[in-house]
Parts: sequence; C-alpha cells; structure tokens
Amino acid sequence: MATCKNKPAFLVESCLLTFGLVSAGEAALAESWRAAGLDRAPLCWIKDGEITVGTMEEYLPFRASRPSGKFALDDIDAALAGRLSGALTASGTMEVCRRLGVRCAVSGGIGGIGDVKGEELCPDLPALRDLPVALVCTSPKDMLDIPATIGWLRNAGVRTLGCGSAVCTGYVFNGEPIALDGEWNGEKCAPRTLILRGIAPELRLKDRGVLARAVAEGKEAERAGRYYHPTVNAALDRMSGGYSSKIQLDSLVSNVRFAAKLTEAE
Repeated sequence: MATCKNKPAFLVESCLLTFGLVSAGEAALAESWRAAGLDRAPLCWIKDGEITVGTMEEYLPFRASRPSGKFALDDIDAALAGRLSGALTASGTMEVCRRLGVRCAVSGGIGGIGDVKGEELCPDLPALRDLPVALVCTSPKDMLDIPATIGWLRNAGVRTLGCGSAVCTGYVFNGEPIALDGEWNGEKCAPRTLILRGIAPELRLKDRGVLARAVAEGKEAERAGRYYHPTVNAALDRMSGGYSSKIQLDSLVSNVRFAAKLTEAE
C-alpha cells in the first residue's frame, strides 16, 4: 500500500538525502529544492510500514525524525510487513515506481560491483535489468569497480547513456574514462536505460587519498554491523569541510530537474 495523492511522473530516492548529506540540514535542503523550482518534485520513503510519496516539505519532518532504516528492492516487503520506517535506495525507489506505474526514478550515486558486504552485486543493477523503469543518476560510486559495473549492465541489456559525454569518469572523484553505450540524444525515457549526468570534473574532489581513508572508515563500520555508504559519505564530508555533501546535493538537484523535463510530456 502506498500513500500517493496523484500518480507522479518520476520519483526521487531518499537515501542520499536521509543519510548521505551530513552538512546539509533540513533548512538547506528546503532552500536548495525551492531555489531549483522543485517544490512539487516527488520523493519516496517508507514510514510505519507504508510507502509514502511526497514533496520535500512533506519529507523533511520524516528526515528530522532520524529514521534508521535503509531499504533496497529486496527489503521493501519485509519493511512493510514489519511496519518499519526508512529511506529508499535507488533500487527501492525503482521498485516503488514499478508498483505505482511510474517510468522514471532519480538518484545521485548508485551502487554497483564491489566489495561492500551484501552488495557485491548491488540491487541497483538487477533492478535496472528487471524493472520497467529508467534511472537518472550521477554515476556509480567511486569506491566500486566502475568498469565491471558498466560491463555488467551492458551484458544484461541495460543501455548506459551519458549527458554530454559517452564516458563515465567517476562520481565525487575523477577516475579513468569508461565507455558507455552512447550519449543521451533527447529521447524519451525507456525501461532498462541508465542516464548518467556526471558532476563537472573540475568540481570534484582531487585527492583520492581522501577516498581511501573514507573507505577504511566504511569498512570499519561494516565490520561493526553499521551502514557502509553513509559512513563513507560522513567521512568524505568531514575531510572535505562539507564540500562533498554540497556537490552531491547540487548533482541530485540537477538530476531531478532533468527528470522533470524528461517526463513532462509523457
């Protein structure tokens, strides 16, 4: 069951907003959304065992309650049955899109292939292969094996398209260029499509030693039974003086604006 007044054209994942932007408080999120004209942009999360779709204004009290849950595609039914509360990852958001008949989901950095416990093959990838939903995002996250991630998607029949470029060069840090299937050429969103909208290379963090130290903190959290990715994001935020949170939020806002234009005629 989902709380949703009207069927949206797209849905925005809530995991980055809930756990990943340590330096961005509720007022900063509200202002970023308002300044970008996104007051009506729909986010989704789970509250007390119910899928909820709402605006940033409706989401912020949920964020302020400091929910602890983080739900991917395969976690949703258990979260609903257990009347749990938490944010939705990219794959979780894509599954909500499927349930509501929505064709497009929006994220920032996504999962892929790596050595994160339980995410050696992140559910974001099977979701792209199996669900009738397009995903607009920034990039697979930097600590992952991005060549293997793009290769897995290609072999699974998922089209990877870049905006303004036919390569992926990383998320918050600059990496080696990885060839995509092509550039987005203005086509409408279609299932089994990943549209990557990278952060401008000159705006990314330059010292990859920072990434190595943040990953080490993430692995320590993982061993202690805590969430890996939020720990890495918190470390990056601290080591960059909040800059990593700023560029991730700016990128997510840009992706949401793109999705709004992409779906406005559908």
